[in-house]
Amino acid sequence: MVMLAATAMAGCVGAPSAPPPPVPIAVAAPVYRPAGLDRVIGRNANALTSLFGKPDADVREGTARKLQFVGPFCILDAYLYPQGAGTPLVTHIDARQPNGSPIDRASCIAALSRRGGGK
Repeated sequence: MVMLAATAMAGCVGAPSAPPPPVPIAVAAPVYRPAGLDRVIGRNANALTSLFGKPDADVREGTARKLQFVGPFCILDAYLYPQGAGTPLVTHIDARQPNGSPIDRASCIAALSRRGGGK
């Protein structure tokens, strides 16, 4: 019986310890830039006119400006705000189908850029 207890204890003494827990590795989060939006976000009014043609609406309120471009598949609203003392740039865009239903903004940009130079 003593021998059995000694054998059991010997198994505990010589048993390897559990491996240490894994060390987390810091991974940089991916930068999310939807394809196609970079053609509009950060651009000025002249760049939008070059891309889409003459805007269908040009609304100014204080220092803010909204340019609206209408095509057969969608309507795009681009909101431009001044960056310090510089030229106003697009900081936000909204897109919708002519019936008001949502549409992917990048798809709308692609469709409008093919509208033949606007109106």
